Amino acid sequence: MSGLRTVRVPLGERSYDVLVGHGARSELASLLPTTARRAAVVTQPGIPLEIDPGIPFDVFQIGTGEDHKHLGTIESLCRSFARVGLTRNDVVIGVGGGMVTDVAGFAASVWHRGVPVVHVATTLLGMVDAAIGGKTGVNLPGGSGDGGKNLVGAFWQPSGVVCDLDALATLPPRERRCGNGEMAKYHFLTGDDLLAMDEVERIARCVEIKADVVASDEREGGRRALLNYGHTLGHALEIETGHEIAHGEAVAVGLVYAAHLARVLGRIDDARVEQHYAVVHGAYELDTRLPDGVDHTRLLSLMAKDKKALTSLTFVLDGPAGVEVVPDVAAEAVLEALAAMAAHG
Repeated sequence: MSGLRTVRVPLGERSYDVLVGHGARSELASLLPTTARRAAVVTQPGIPLEIDPGIPFDVFQIGTGEDHKHLGTIESLCRSFARVGLTRNDVVIGVGGGMVTDVAGFAASVWHRGVPVVHVATTLLGMVDAAIGGKTGVNLPGGSGDGGKNLVGAFWQPSGVVCDLDALATLPPRERRCGNGEMAKYHFLTGDDLLAMDEVERIARCVEIKADVVASDEREGGRRALLNYGHTLGHALEIETGHEIAHGEAVAVGLVYAAHLARVLGRIDDARVEQHYAVVHGAYELDTRLPDGVDHTRLLSLMAKDKKALTSLTFVLDGPAGVEVVPDVAAEAVLEALAAMAAHG
């Protein structure tokens, strides 16, 4: 198909292709395992992208919003898989944004102890991040300190990913902004001028960057944590605001916060902080302000529970050698950076 980019995620016997371009969904059948005789399509109401996997399929809709991203949804899907007789050789297809691919991938990882999954990403955030790399999971609800975002999940690589850019034309502005938040992250990881590329090349380049990182550190033992740049505060903001601030929006705020924290720690200078604002707010037109009235001490507590924080406050921060994981960050520095960000003009 002309204009279609193929990016390979190199993981040995589990390597797979990511197809990027307008109309890419027409190639979906080529990504399915040859053993599959039936597909379970996991999606949400209102996703305006029809697919044809080339084999019989059943459609299962999950709820919209983070309130439905929990273990109860996984149980409901598995019961549905049992009802239609989905076998170990069949396939799950996730059609939607990051929440759908997270949930569909996790359900596939536990059904019969693991069945193939193929993702059809319909949001910019899903295309450049969530659908690629095999990280699946759901939230653990809890208002007494025992909850958290994506705390329950599994590494389960897809058999293929489709990024059909036709779906982007249907996105509301907020969904587009969410994708821009993740895309801004890649700007800082590589220094590439993504804005100089056309849309297909820009998205394919983001996929290439993620594929390279995933290939070198599939299970987030080291380098893959760099993909969480901006996410430590971002996840805390999502939780603290009850997900009133969406993931990509929260990551955008988290990116400039990470710059402020790196400045407090003497890793970067003021000019580099301003570069973060120029990219995130200036180029990608994202809000970089902390939500009004947010409690800094509460954010500190939430960031201390981040999955990277094995024994201490840990952040992904910019510095002389580029973006890297920085453990043992003092709580005082975290609060000082929050205050500096709040006071930024």
